[in-house]
Amino acid sequence: MREDILDRIIKEAEYIASTGATVRQTAKVFHFSKSTVHKDVTERLRPIDKSLYKKVKKVLNKNLSERHIRGGEATKRKYVKTF
Repeated sequence: MREDILDRIIKEAEYIASTGATVRQTAKVFHFSKSTVHKDVTERLRPIDKSLYKKVKKVLNKNLSERHIRGGEATKRKYVKTF
């Protein structure tokens, strides 16, 4: 794998592990699509750094379990602004 891609994957993974950011937030920070970030941290990271992969997986699972709450909050903010 190219060196620049390896660096990108590690930086994205470290960012998610340290901040608890979602894939969407990470994609905004690094200016890549969320599909690219997701593939980087779920597929490409595992053979590169297994311990970092486990940390990121834990954060992603947490974010997944809280997704419905964040969606409800966004809808609430939308309708509070409207009325």
